[in-house]
Amino acid sequence: MDSVLPIEQTYVGFSSVNNCVHKDTFRVSSLGFNNACFCVLSSDCDVRKSNYPSRKYRRNPNPVLAMYGSNGKLPTPSNTHLSDNGHSNSMYSKNSYEDFQSNNHLRRLVRNGELEEGLVFLENMVSHGDIPDIIPCTSLIRGFCRVGKTKKATRVLEILENSGAIPDVITYNVLISGYCKLGEIDNALNVLDRMSVPPDVVTYNTILRSLCDSGKLRQAMEVLDLQLQKECYPDVITYTILIEATCRESGVGQAMKLIDEMRSKGCKPDVVTYNVLINGICKEGRLDEAIKFLNNMPSYGCQPNVITHNIILRSMCSTGRWMDAEKLLSDMLRKGCSPSVVTFNILINFLCRKGLLGRAINILDKMPEHGCTPNSLSYNPLLHGFCKEKKMDRAIEYLDIMVSRGCYPDIVTYNTLLTALCKDGKVEVAVELLNQLGSKGCAPVLITYNTVIDGLSKMGNTERALELLEEMMEKGLQPDIITYSSLVAGLSREGKVDESIKFFHDLEGIGIRPNAITYNSVMLGLCKARQTVRAIDFLAYMVSKGCKPTEATYTILIEGIAYEGYANEALELLNELCRRGVVKRSSAQNVAVKM
Repeated sequence: MDSVLPIEQTYVGFSSVNNCVHKDTFRVSSLGFNNACFCVLSSDCDVRKSNYPSRKYRRNPNPVLAMYGSNGKLPTPSNTHLSDNGHSNSMYSKNSYEDFQSNNHLRRLVRNGELEEGLVFLENMVSHGDIPDIIPCTSLIRGFCRVGKTKKATRVLEILENSGAIPDVITYNVLISGYCKLGEIDNALNVLDRMSVPPDVVTYNTILRSLCDSGKLRQAMEVLDLQLQKECYPDVITYTILIEATCRESGVGQAMKLIDEMRSKGCKPDVVTYNVLINGICKEGRLDEAIKFLNNMPSYGCQPNVITHNIILRSMCSTGRWMDAEKLLSDMLRKGCSPSVVTFNILINFLCRKGLLGRAINILDKMPEHGCTPNSLSYNPLLHGFCKEKKMDRAIEYLDIMVSRGCYPDIVTYNTLLTALCKDGKVEVAVELLNQLGSKGCAPVLITYNTVIDGLSKMGNTERALELLEEMMEKGLQPDIITYSSLVAGLSREGKVDESIKFFHDLEGIGIRPNAITYNSVMLGLCKARQTVRAIDFLAYMVSKGCKPTEATYTILIEGIAYEGYANEALELLNELCRRGVVKRSSAQNVAVKM
């Protein structure tokens, strides 16, 4: 919607003729500006923001005729006059034209994402005396912030400030937001301190959000005090940010004091504010109180929305109150509050966790009746439920239904199926599915490869597992301790102990610290190879590296000692470890039976 700027303000503009909507204009192609015009914009002219962005035009107390250059500077009237042949005699015309051309080129570089080239060009144009336009410079700052290059973004601001151009609050806000998104809150606060224009509420809200998300509520309150001192008054977003953080750090009771303060200053809480409070009440386990708050919201002058109901619904489901959840859904429909996809997904997820897959399917099938299209988060719990019950045929059936309804599986869907296939011993099918993921437009992630590598290792096919390791590394995925532990265990099970130990030391060489499971896998392989002495040495090595042995570590060694024909010594050691509380009595009995 177009908004009219205040009538008492007078603006001077320079625009393209094609875009100019003002009557009081004349062409200035004689000055070398093709397709351009002068505008006299006085108090009787409605200047629409859609045609004249307020950032681009400087206020002028009197209606004057002037040329607005893209550098934000107006010419000195005494220096601007035309010769007899209609051409400008002033140096200003030449400089303005060069500024105009330079800023246009800068805009093109930024628009094309050529940030580094844009910075070099900006430095060059300023060194030649051109004054940059703040709009492309702000876009350049935003571009550098998006790719995490905040130092270069700051360099752009420094160039802008030193050039004689005046950055506006939006320019500073963009840089502050970039720092905050990277967690560089101290740098954001430094920018706040150096601002050459007054910060606005957006400036403070950005910083407050970052501080609160970092658990620095006290420091956020100090920034709020600074904001009030500078007579920049908080809005509903400011208070909602602080209320959410207070609920998290100090509890709902303390947050309610902020609600009272907010109201006393004439700032009315909105539905987002109340949703934050209700979420806090639910997290404190006071569901009945949250329900009461929900019902009272209309009396506070605020109608609950679907998110409000979803918060309560999720809490009901997590506490097992299914009947209340069904009633809440009915109340929503009765009051004309349409459920969202998230509403139905909460219910489906709860029912699947309880093993009520039939009822979950009924909810899924009703979604289109309420204008909701199921997404992958609607189907994934069902597929997981079928896999958990070892009903792979049903899982595959619903995968096909999912695709036929235009809902494409995501990596979570495929990881669920791959895990189930590997647990069911169908590792070759899992490998085949993994190979198809690329053609299905779904790139495998680390957990995808870990699942199949573990499955292959457990099935005695470490050779194929090692090929997958190489494949994932070629795709830029770095293996973790889970990847290597699976391979070490697989090699040990196959009796390739020396290869397993070599792999173990390679793991250490690349900076990944083995855990107890990795050490236990090697020791198990050594014991099975009747090399218990080496296994005991490996235990000593494990302790020297600061890795604490587990109960499984000791039972592996005891069984290894017995396996080599020293059953009595093994039993004596077992009893001693049991007496010291290192091995549980039940575990000792299981080991004794095996011996």
